[in-house]
Amino acid sequence: MTATVDTGLSKAERTDVAQELTKVLADSFAVYLKTHGYHWNVRGPEFFSFHNLLEQQYRDIWTALDEIAERIRALGVLAPQSFSGFGNLTSIKDGDPEKEAIPMLKELLKDHETLIATARTAFEAADKAGDEASADLLTQRLAAHEKFAWMLRSTLGGR
Repeated sequence: MTATVDTGLSKAERTDVAQELTKVLADSFAVYLKTHGYHWNVRGPEFFSFHNLLEQQYRDIWTALDEIAERIRALGVLAPQSFSGFGNLTSIKDGDPEKEAIPMLKELLKDHETLIATARTAFEAADKAGDEASADLLTQRLAAHEKFAWMLRSTLGGR
C-alpha cells in the first residue's frame, strides 16, 4: 500500500527540508558518538566535572536523534540508518580517545558550532517551505547546541 503524503507542503518542499534535516541528523549522530566517547575516555584532574558535563550533553542529543529522524519520516522521506550513510553526510570528524581533556572539549566546541551552522541552513529551508513543525524542531536544536557550545566555551575559560 502506498499512501500519499498530504501535509500542505509540496513534494519538492518536503524533499528539500528532509534533505537538510538529514544533514542535521548525520551531524548530530557524529557529535553524539564523539561526546559519548569523550565522556568515557576523558581523564585528568577535572575528570568528574567533564565526565558529567558530557553525559548531560550526549543524553540530550540521543533523544534529539529520534525526534529529527521521526520528522524526516513525517515528511515522507526515509531516514538514514547506517554508519556509512551518516559518514557520507556529516562534516564532523571522528574523535580521538588519546587526546587530553582540554583538546577534547575544544574539538567538541567546534563540532557544536558546525552543527549549529548545519541546523541554521536547515531552518532556512524549513522557513522557506512554510514548514513550521520542522522550523520549531530546529529552533529547539539550535537553542540546545548554542547552550552546549556556551557551556564548553565557559568551561574552557572563554566567554
